[in-house]
Amino acid sequence: MRTFEPSDTLKRLPEQFFARLAKQVQDLAAEGHDLINLGQGNPDLPTPEHIVSELQEAAENPLYHKYSPFTGHRFLKEAIAAFYKQEYDVDVDPETEVAVLFGAKTGLVEISECLLNPGDLALLPDPGYPDYMSGIALANARTSFMPLLEENRFLPDYKSINKNTLDEAKLLFLNYPNNPTSAVADASFFDQTVALGKKHDICVVHDFAYGAIGFDGEKPRSFLQSEGAKDVGVEMYTLSKTYNMAGWRVGFAVGNPSVIKSLNLIQDHRYVSLFGAVQQAAAKALTGDQSAVRDLVETYEHRRNVLIPALNDIGWKVPESKGTFFAWLPVPEGYTSEAFAELLLDRAHVVTAPGNGFGECGEGYLRVGLLASEERLLEAVRRIDDLKLFD
Repeated sequence: MRTFEPSDTLKRLPEQFFARLAKQVQDLAAEGHDLINLGQGNPDLPTPEHIVSELQEAAENPLYHKYSPFTGHRFLKEAIAAFYKQEYDVDVDPETEVAVLFGAKTGLVEISECLLNPGDLALLPDPGYPDYMSGIALANARTSFMPLLEENRFLPDYKSINKNTLDEAKLLFLNYPNNPTSAVADASFFDQTVALGKKHDICVVHDFAYGAIGFDGEKPRSFLQSEGAKDVGVEMYTLSKTYNMAGWRVGFAVGNPSVIKSLNLIQDHRYVSLFGAVQQAAAKALTGDQSAVRDLVETYEHRRNVLIPALNDIGWKVPESKGTFFAWLPVPEGYTSEAFAELLLDRAHVVTAPGNGFGECGEGYLRVGLLASEERLLEAVRRIDDLKLFD
C-alpha cells in the first residue's frame, strides 16, 4: 500500500505526552484489573436533566436541520452576554464581542493561527495545558515559558521576564483556576496582566475553563472584570466543566472585537457553526437554573475534603486545592513524576498524571482528578497506604 508523507505542519505538532500512559491504562484494564482512574480531566457526572431535555425538544425543530448561521445563532450569543452580566457584571456586545466555538479547545488552538505569523513569539505557562502548544506549532511560531512556582502561588512572575522577550511577544496564555496546579488568581494579578498587555502590545488569552469551580466560598474571578481587559485580550469559556457537557463540544470566546472577528473568520472557513439544537441547549444552560452548578461545585469540594486529609493522614503531605477539579500533589523525595505515577499504576492500580507532562516546571508533582466518588477516592488512598511509601 502506498504511503503518503504527512505535511511539515503535522510533523511540527507536539507529541501527545499522555498517549503512552493511556496505553498502559488500557492494557491493565484489558487484563481485568480494577483501576481507579484519577489521571483524566473528563467529568464523571451527567449533564443536568433540564439541559438534556432542552436538547431533546430542540432536536425536533426543522429549523435546526438546516445549516446554522456561520457565527452562531443570535440567541446563544445573547445568552452568553447575559451570563457574563449575571455572573461577573461584565457588559459584552453579543454581536461584536462573542465567538461561538466547537469547545474552548478549538478556540485555544485557532487563536495562535489567527494572530501569529511564522517566527512570532507566544508566552506560555509552565506547567500548562499541553494543547496551547498545538496552535503555536500549526502557526509555526515560537514559545517562551513562564514558570509557575509554588513560592509565587503558581502565578507567573512578570518582573522576571526579559524585557526583549516581552517586546517580542504577541500572545500570552493564562488559565485560572489553573490546570494542573489548581491555583487561583486575584484582581491584582489580572490588573497587572492588563497593564503588561497594554505596555508591550500583547494579546492576552485567558482560558477560563474552570471558571465555575472555586472552593471555600471563593468565586473565581473573570479576567474581563479588570478594567481595560477587553482592550488587550479575550477570555475563553467552555460548558464542559460548568455543566458536565464535555461531549457536547460547545464553548465561546468573549472580549476584544478584533480578536473575535479573527476567530469568526477562521471558523467561517472551517465550520458551519454548531448544531442549532446544541446551541439552544447551551443557551438554556447559561441562562436557566444554576442550582446544578452549585451542587456540582459542592460535590467537588466534598471530594477534595475527603481526599486531601486522607492523603495527609497516611503521611503524604499535600496542599488543598483552591479551584478546578484537580489536586496538585508533590511527589515524595527520590522519585520523578513519571516514576512515581508508574509505581502507583503498577502496584496500586491508581492512575495519576505525571506533572512533567504539563511542562518542565511540573516535574516533582502529580495531577489527580476529583473525578471519582468519595468511596473510590478513599479506596485509592487505602491502596497507596498499603505500599508503605510514607512510613
